[in-house]
Amino acid sequence: MQHITAVTPTICKLVGIPPPELSTREVIQSVVDAARELIGGRPVEKCLVYAPDAVGEALFRDYAGDFRPVIELAPLRVPLRSVFPPKTPVCFASMFTGALPEAHGIRRYEKPVLSCDTLFDAFLRPGKRVAIVAVEESSISRIFLNRNIDYFIEEYDQQVNDRFLQLLRDGDYDFILVYNQEYDDAMHRTTPRSEEALKAMRNHLRSFKRLAEAFLNRYRDHTRLILFSSDHGVHINPETGRGDHGLDIPEDMEVVSFWGLYGSTL
Repeated sequence: MQHITAVTPTICKLVGIPPPELSTREVIQSVVDAARELIGGRPVEKCLVYAPDAVGEALFRDYAGDFRPVIELAPLRVPLRSVFPPKTPVCFASMFTGALPEAHGIRRYEKPVLSCDTLFDAFLRPGKRVAIVAVEESSISRIFLNRNIDYFIEEYDQQVNDRFLQLLRDGDYDFILVYNQEYDDAMHRTTPRSEEALKAMRNHLRSFKRLAEAFLNRYRDHTRLILFSSDHGVHINPETGRGDHGLDIPEDMEVVSFWGLYGSTL
């Protein structure tokens, strides 16, 4: 099983740009092969990455029917392995640099601004426009700062999603990263499969459908990639009885990504 580090070089391969300096060169071959079939090997022009926090493979296994809205739009499912420790800033740093923690430098729960090369820098070099839309104080909102990209840091998921839809109406971006965190918050307060947590999970799945459909329609005259990919999974901490993550166990380390590739309607 490939690591989440493979996300960055795979996106770069699809877009036709060199990956970041520290990135692995190991792409997800099934996605690259699908691109040849679905968009004729043409470069992807517009990318949406939707990154919900803590939605691991175990949730998909247990609630596959709830994922139908995601699968309908992004049908290529690719299991991935997170990085250790499976903590949010460590994982997203690896996902968007293509590098393991020992290379990019975030190795525990901390949120420094990364100085190393990232996927966002790889997009900037050929002059592409990038936006990050994320919840305030989240890892995504902090570790990728100080770059010539547009940051939209919002109060919570609903405001993030509304901002994304506004960007589709008023702007023009080549790559947009959207981060939501309700499930992670809910499972930490309760358990990974509490009523509150599952409601939050389903909110993420519905949000992806809503945002992805709007994105695909806005950029229907371009080749497009939509990606649903989380950072880590979760387990129940026996000491607290609540949801947690950070261990080298399948519940925390196994995630699933969903890829959708679309050609231009021209």
